Amino acid sequence: MAQVPSPTIRARRLRCELRRLRDRTGRTAEDVAKLLGWHRTKIIRFELGHSRVMPKDLPPLLDLYDASEEERESLTALLRQSRQKGWWSAYGDVLPDDYVGFEAEATSISAFESLYVPGLLQTEEYVRAIVKAGRSTADQDETDRRVAARLGRKTLLSRDAPPRLWMVLDEAAVRRVVGGPKVMQAQIARLIEACGLPTVEIQILPFAAGAHAAMGGPFTLLDYSDPILDPTVVYLDNDSSTLLLEEERHVARYRLMFDHLMAKALDPDESADFLARVADEY
Repeated sequence: MAQVPSPTIRARRLRCELRRLRDRTGRTAEDVAKLLGWHRTKIIRFELGHSRVMPKDLPPLLDLYDASEEERESLTALLRQSRQKGWWSAYGDVLPDDYVGFEAEATSISAFESLYVPGLLQTEEYVRAIVKAGRSTADQDETDRRVAARLGRKTLLSRDAPPRLWMVLDEAAVRRVVGGPKVMQAQIARLIEACGLPTVEIQILPFAAGAHAAMGGPFTLLDYSDPILDPTVVYLDNDSSTLLLEEERHVARYRLMFDHLMAKALDPDESADFLARVADEY
């Protein structure tokens, strides 16, 4: 499966480029809005991603920014790509945030999970058990859609150039019995299988490691092929909210945390052996 452009990533790149062009002119967002006869917050909303850039809005901006022909072609293509639909758009009711769009074009995914096996490596039975536990009032249709959306993400690992996936899992994530022993046996087998993939590394953080840098909860670092055009994103998730962080200071903090976790965890070979022992217990 070939990788296709993520509209989420293209939309972010478009707003960053528009900000860069505006800065080049030396004008403030309010200056630009006034010159174009727009509401004073319109440019700010574009650049922060709170509003979508519409096709009719781009030409006057490029004229005002004195964009070159090459820049016009590039930004027009970005606008077109940003307005396309990713496969996940069909599950907007059960995938309410932009995470999947950011994940779709990542070349490297580094994640720490403390409570359960991360979505990209979950079996269908494990997914269903997680969904049922977290959505006890959901009907069968909603449950099926949530399961389908979660499983749809796994196609990321079968594309022509899959991302490098490095996961540190707290021991609790493989000890907690989700869906019963048979479900867990199959889930651990899936993790062991993933350990053999050339683009996947799994480390187990054992209980014996004690306190660690990520006691506050799970997080994911998403890196891209061109860090200038597409800077790293940090994703935080809990039951009540999700958060995407892009500022360098936040990224640096979480990258350091991940380095500390890797240092405290069992190495990949030891982790595979650990998982094999856990599998035997089931």
